[in-house]
Amino acid sequence: MIDHVSIKVSNLEESRAFYEKIFAPLGYKISFGREGEMWAFDIGNRSLFEILQHNGNDPITGVHVAFRAESQEQVRAFHDAAISYGATDNGKPGLRPNYTPNYYASFILDPDGHNIEAMVDKQY
Repeated sequence: MIDHVSIKVSNLEESRAFYEKIFAPLGYKISFGREGEMWAFDIGNRSLFEILQHNGNDPITGVHVAFRAESQEQVRAFHDAAISYGATDNGKPGLRPNYTPNYYASFILDPDGHNIEAMVDKQY
């Protein structure tokens, strides 16, 4: 299952207002975020749609998709498989306590440069 999809935007507050308006009929609301950094919309089924402020220092890879895993072992196996098939490491498996205390993830860039993540967060 997809945990979240993230896109980078050029004007975070303008994009926040836009998505709040278009998501209102669907019942989607902001779940959490940080001024000037990012906003996450709860789109149901424990999934999020995130907008992130593009700061110009990193490439916009088009899309970021995070796949929900059942265990840290699955996250590590995902990363190992991706690297063995030619993906580029974009974040080794490990805890990401700046997301949530139990967030464990790995990131790879697929052959087209898209940022793909496998994650597990035991807060659910």
